[in-house]
Amino acid sequence: MTADRHSASYVDLIQDSHEQFLLLADTQALTDNAHDPAKVRQGVMEVALDYLAVGIDPTKTAICLQSHLPALAELSMLYLNFVSVARLERNPTIKDEIRTRGFGRNIPAGFLCYPAAQAADITAFKATVVPVGDDQAPLIEQTNEIVRRINTMTGRAILPIVQAIIPQVGRLPSVDGKTKMSKSGGNAIALSASPDEITAAVRAMFTDPKHLRVEDPGQVEGNVVFTYLEVFDEDRVTLQDLKAQYQRGGLGDSKIKRRLEEILQVLLRPIRERRAQLAKDPAYVLDMIRIGTEKARSRTEATKRDVIEGLGLFTL
Repeated sequence: MTADRHSASYVDLIQDSHEQFLLLADTQALTDNAHDPAKVRQGVMEVALDYLAVGIDPTKTAICLQSHLPALAELSMLYLNFVSVARLERNPTIKDEIRTRGFGRNIPAGFLCYPAAQAADITAFKATVVPVGDDQAPLIEQTNEIVRRINTMTGRAILPIVQAIIPQVGRLPSVDGKTKMSKSGGNAIALSASPDEITAAVRAMFTDPKHLRVEDPGQVEGNVVFTYLEVFDEDRVTLQDLKAQYQRGGLGDSKIKRRLEEILQVLLRPIRERRAQLAKDPAYVLDMIRIGTEKARSRTEATKRDVIEGLGLFTL
C-alpha cells in the first residue's frame, strides 16, 4: 500500500499479460537524497521486498536496478538535446514537486531533468503501457513528445508511443489528508506496518472537522477514512449505508475508523508476514534483482543502439 496501489496494478493488470520490467530507481532517488546514499541503498531493498511481498513473481517480472543500466543514463543525455529547460519547468508534475519540496531556484539539476530521465527509463524497454497515478500523466505526455521528436528525426518509428494505465485509485491521500501518501513524507501506512502502527495510523486519520458530535451530519468527500474504505471495503452495500448514515448524522468517526482498521489488519497481515520472511534472506532478494538487471541490460542496450543508429551517429 504505502504511497500508492501501483503494486496491485503491476500484479493484476500487467504481470500475466505483458512482458514486465520493474525499475528500482536508485539513480533517480539521488536527485534529492545525494546527501544520504545509504538511505537510497536501503530503499532499493525495501521496495524490492514490497514488490515480492504483494505477489510480484520474479520469474515473470524482471526487477532491475537503474544504476546498473548504463543505457538509461546515455539515453537521458541524448533526450536532453530534444527538450528545453522551459519545457521541463512547465511540466505540471515537476512544478508541483518543486513547490512541495521548497526548492525555489535551488533545484538539483538531476531533479529538473527527471522528465527526460523518465522518458529514457520507459523507452529503453520500448514499453507500450505504464501504470501510473494521474499526477504522473504529464510525465508520460512529455515522454511521448520526446518519442515523436526522435521518430521524426530518424524518419521511422524506432520508439513506440506509450500509453498510461491510470488505475481507478492511484496514490492514496496521506493520513492527515494534506498531501498524497508518501514514505518520504512520513505519512504512509507501510506494507510492513505492525498491528499497532496500523491502529495508530487509522486513529490519526483526518475525517470531517465539522463533525463534532455523533448526531451531526458529516462530509464524506475529503474524508480520508471513507476514501480508504472506498478502496478496500469489499462490502459495497454496507459501505453505502455507512456513507448515508454519516451524511445525515448518527454515525461517529470511531465506528468508521474501527471498520477500516479491521479491514487493513486483515489485508496487510499476510503481506507483512511474507515480507518478513523474505527480509530474512537478503541474498535471495539481491539475486532476483541481479537476474532481472541482466535481462534489462540486454534490452536497454539494444534500444540505445537503435536510437544511435537511427540518429545517424557512429556505432562502434
